[in-house]
Amino acid sequence: MASNTSSNHRNKWWKIKLFQGMINDIRRRAPYYGSDWKDAWDYRVIPATIYIYFANILPALAFSLDMFAKTAMTYGVNEVLLASVLGSVVFALFAAQPLVIVGVTGPITVFNYTVYDIVTPHGINYLAFMCWIGLWSLVMHWILAITNACNGLTYVTRFSCDIFGFYVAFIYLQKGIQVLTRQWAMAGETSAYLSIMVALLVLGTAYICGVIGNSSLLQRYVRKFVEDYATPLTIIFFTGFMHIGRMRNVNLQTLPTSKSFFPTQDRGWFIHFYDINVGDIFLAIPFAILLTILFYFDHNVSSLIAQGTEFPLRKPAGFHWDIFLLGLTTGVAGLLGIPFPNGLIPQAPFHTNALCVTRQVVGESEKRDAKGNTVRVVDHVVEQRVSNLAQGLLTLGTMSGPLLTVLHLIPQGVLAGLFFIMGIQALQANGITAKLLYLCREKSLTPASDPFSRITRKKALWYFVGLELLGFGATFAITQTIAAIGFPIIILLLIPVRTFLLPKYFTTEELSILDAPTASPFTMESVGGNFGEDVETLTVAPLEQTMSKEDMSRLVEENSTERGEASKIGQNLKDLRNNNNAAGREDNDMKMPRRDSQGMNRRNLQRLSHVG
Repeated sequence: MASNTSSNHRNKWWKIKLFQGMINDIRRRAPYYGSDWKDAWDYRVIPATIYIYFANILPALAFSLDMFAKTAMTYGVNEVLLASVLGSVVFALFAAQPLVIVGVTGPITVFNYTVYDIVTPHGINYLAFMCWIGLWSLVMHWILAITNACNGLTYVTRFSCDIFGFYVAFIYLQKGIQVLTRQWAMAGETSAYLSIMVALLVLGTAYICGVIGNSSLLQRYVRKFVEDYATPLTIIFFTGFMHIGRMRNVNLQTLPTSKSFFPTQDRGWFIHFYDINVGDIFLAIPFAILLTILFYFDHNVSSLIAQGTEFPLRKPAGFHWDIFLLGLTTGVAGLLGIPFPNGLIPQAPFHTNALCVTRQVVGESEKRDAKGNTVRVVDHVVEQRVSNLAQGLLTLGTMSGPLLTVLHLIPQGVLAGLFFIMGIQALQANGITAKLLYLCREKSLTPASDPFSRITRKKALWYFVGLELLGFGATFAITQTIAAIGFPIIILLLIPVRTFLLPKYFTTEELSILDAPTASPFTMESVGGNFGEDVETLTVAPLEQTMSKEDMSRLVEENSTERGEASKIGQNLKDLRNNNNAAGREDNDMKMPRRDSQGMNRRNLQRLSHVG
């Protein structure tokens, strides 16, 4: 009865406890702030910092080419670099989720030049208008944070995340192609074909290095070096490669730069937001609503994927506090006249992946065959703030004169190759790609352990993938039109479609295989857990209640040959039962995420199995 009362109380969503989400986020995360700096004394921080520095600024600089050309040089290299610095420093120092990389994304690039195309024909001051969009969006972000609106993330699953990730991956591929096709008009045929060649070489080299890093070739330290530094070394090598031999005589288009630490246009860093009509100030509100919707989904999805179930994180998340910080950076970016920064896909999960400490273990299938083959698994993640802060400070240093000169040497073909790398890596890690590969694979060569093989109604898999591709197609198509400003609406609609519509056409078992929560209950504690999972009323059960009768009988039978060992097992069972019962009496109201309870019982089973 008490449980039902509690459930009914939680379902009264209209009873909003203002500021409660932010307060809880700070309370959960504040005790770990010191360890966020001390834990950075780990080698993984070095390659993660270097990798994410290149993976963050180079795509952003390539996006600046788009904005530079389509906004009449309003946004250039320095504006994009400063936006990345703002996001990195603020989130590294103050965020509850410091692993999330914040910078300039493809969707915000589309948003910026679409707004430009809409307002400039009417004689509206573009930068002042964008400033008011940022200020209105700041207010809206803070309203979302204060009213605990991030609790809506409980409904976000892999379905909507995969569609959005698929869209972002294709944006990267599209931008790479656009950079190359632009070469014919800007530099001529020779430069265009040379740029295509180097872009493919950059892609091929980085891809081969990634294969080597995940293979059993060479020594382990060599593989790790190749995996950690392949992308930055590839960029550096081919930048120099294009300036040797006869290629130096080719008129290659490089990255346009401006005076160090100054805006691209002849203006100051502070925007005169008052230099605009009063009517235009209020006209910015609907644009700010669309921007807030985009950032609510884009940033939070970046945070969810960066803290996905594949990463064994040990520190709590904080979505409400981070959306408050995102509002702050959005308003400040508007006042400075720079692009609005937010969470990056795929850079955010790539950053977490670069911080993973792995170990070699014997594969399950190999244990039965006694072949001794090993697989690599993630042992833990180095959760800290230094790598995010360091790459932000490196980006700030890039705005200096000498480094801007170096940036100016990077051919646009190399940037196109980096776009291809990021896009293909994002596709490889996407759930839609995994489903498509399963459907294209020969049935007789498909491992029986593949989760999709457990789906008895194969049409369900085809329908589900079709819906995901339809969602991607609709999102991608609208961004190619003047209506691109409204694409955040389509992205947001994916959430209720998954939550309320799909369960009518797919069984619970099918959805559990085809779709799943993006993050673990531990990470989702900040927003009340995953939809359909009651993480608040779970307690630690005695060992006998969580073990099946078959497992218990097998455990006793396997170890009953030795009386002494059997008595130890019985004593261990008794001790565990007494300890768990005592814990239940002392902490009757203790609430525990489901995976922790299961993990405890797995450890108990492992302890018993080692006794015999």
